[in-house]
Amino acid sequence: MAHSHAGALAHHSGIQDAEAPIDLQKIGHYMAKLKVQGLPRNYQLFHEALFGHNREIAAEIGALGSNPSQSMLDEIGLKHRLVSHCGLVADKSNADAAAMLREVASQLNEGLQKKQGFMRAVETVAHSVAEDQNQSLAQFTAEMDFLNASLTNLMLYETELTEKLKDEMEKLEALESGNAAIRAAAASDRITGLPNQIALINRLTDLYEDGRQAGTALFLVDIDDFRAFNNKYGPQPANHLLKKLGMVFRKSVKKNDFVARLGGDDFSFIFSDVGTEDALAIATRLRASVEENLVYATSDKTDPGRLTISIGIALGTDASSAAQLMGHAEKALTAAQANRRKPIQIFQR
Repeated sequence: MAHSHAGALAHHSGIQDAEAPIDLQKIGHYMAKLKVQGLPRNYQLFHEALFGHNREIAAEIGALGSNPSQSMLDEIGLKHRLVSHCGLVADKSNADAAAMLREVASQLNEGLQKKQGFMRAVETVAHSVAEDQNQSLAQFTAEMDFLNASLTNLMLYETELTEKLKDEMEKLEALESGNAAIRAAAASDRITGLPNQIALINRLTDLYEDGRQAGTALFLVDIDDFRAFNNKYGPQPANHLLKKLGMVFRKSVKKNDFVARLGGDDFSFIFSDVGTEDALAIATRLRASVEENLVYATSDKTDPGRLTISIGIALGTDASSAAQLMGHAEKALTAAQANRRKPIQIFQR
């Protein structure tokens, strides 16, 4: 049974993630067949298994057989660092951090009680000496020995507590470092290494929350005929070109600008301190750079061996929110894709 599921999943998993949109019906069918819960992270996991570029995910799910446990599915998602599963790691890290802090609080409280006990012992001895000034030397020595032993025990506990607190702090720092790595992975595209759609949304939201959208231009970029290229040459050459395009785009932005891969063959830029003419000039240079750099060998005389891009532009001054700005850029990109003679379009009211 497990082998049949693995084969069915692997049959679909060779499709590069740029090629097809999420087919919820097909994903739902496989999940129902395996009796998997309809959780959002499970849909993401099975989307990767059916349509993603990583064949291991399909094989690992198939090996679980019918009715796999949720914990086993989550282990696969966590192993392959799927964005949908990052929250699970963060939740566990937060729970571990809370448990550590509770342990630290308990140890500090115990230390405080020991200090209070020592102070009471000192007060008792001092009161005893004050009450009976004629007590024998042996009796006084015994009381001092008691205080000395109590102080020694307190010092030992304090030393142990210091070491424990040091260990707990190192664990907390390791957890924070892990959480930072998870956040970075969640906002990064795994093929190109560029920021992803999550990072883009965060950047646009920050721009509008801080009132810095004026002078900002948002570019949406789509690779022309990339689906046909993917179908013809396969996922590995397609991924290679995406990586190469990512490097070209990374070199095209300045320090305060931003570039991201949104998924598939879609990319996005945010440029600062630009107007209409500047944005059009930048888009023209971007398109020329792609045509110069994205060249590939082909024996097909009908294939030019060169990729081109369409670009939709929206200006921050024309939109009152990040969502509206994205909508304007999408409309401009649609217009650019529909008119190959004008592959660069800027949104106009």
